Amino acid sequence: MPTGAPTPVYPTPDRPGPPQPQTQPRRSRLRTFVPLGLAAWLVLEIWLLTMVAGASSGLVVLLLLVAGFVLGAVVIKRAGRRAFRNLNEALQRGAAPSRGGNGLMMLGGLLLMIPGLISDAVGLLLLLPPVQKAVGAYAERRLRVAAAAPGTLGDAFQQARIHRPDGKVVQGEVVRDDR
Repeated sequence: MPTGAPTPVYPTPDRPGPPQPQTQPRRSRLRTFVPLGLAAWLVLEIWLLTMVAGASSGLVVLLLLVAGFVLGAVVIKRAGRRAFRNLNEALQRGAAPSRGGNGLMMLGGLLLMIPGLISDAVGLLLLLPPVQKAVGAYAERRLRVAAAAPGTLGDAFQQARIHRPDGKVVQGEVVRDDR
């Protein structure tokens, strides 16, 4: 039954649709500088390892790397056990798990396991409780600010429930236009 509306034309292999504008999204600074920073960090790690190997011997560097790996594995294992024990205790009490420094301790252990002297130094720093406290407070402030800023994911997916008079609940998303 014709309605007078034009029939939409869908592109097929034998009949191309209207030309689509080709715009490339602008690359963010983070996507530009993170690979450069990682490459610079890698070069610095290799340079430092060669300097230490030249000053002492290759065996000393190998022992340092193996010791860092073993220490990192022990730290991650202990932090994981502590986190699991805290979670079990909290579930038995029926409360929320306590916020210990287990995540930063695991990150420190992971950095110890990565071959390199700079990553080992940063990993050892993350094992110190005052450093964990400072880094945790900084990260919490940054995440709280990022979640509260307009136009971010913390603001984009607010859920709303509308209770209708007949008792049904309609779930949806709140979309703000703060122009």
